[in-house]
Amino acid sequence: MQILISNSSGQPIYEQIVNQVRNLIISGELQEGDALPSMRLLAKELRISVITTKRAYEELEKEGFIDSVGGKGTFVAAQNAEFLREKRMKVVEEKLAQAVDEARTLGVGCDQLSEMLRLLCGEES
Repeated sequence: MQILISNSSGQPIYEQIVNQVRNLIISGELQEGDALPSMRLLAKELRISVITTKRAYEELEKEGFIDSVGGKGTFVAAQNAEFLREKRMKVVEEKLAQAVDEARTLGVGCDQLSEMLRLLCGEES
């Protein structure tokens, strides 16, 4: 599992970890039952505080993405395929809403925006 941390990002480090692990699970790169590095090992690899990795793992566990088993480690939790799809669709909706807001700021109408989306999807009008 490779996680990249940006110190120049405005996003807290624990959130960067949460988002990257969540995306690895949603994309299928991490499967149900896969072991995650221990909090100490991840902290050492990323050169960050164990407290930061603990916070990230707690958040992922609260969201249902991972399970911690005392004495054994932390593993990717069983995921409901429909739930994962819904989570991914929510991300798409949020990004589309941002694009619509930006388009409105620039005075781009829905017809022009729809045409841009069709072109990006590779469809002809």
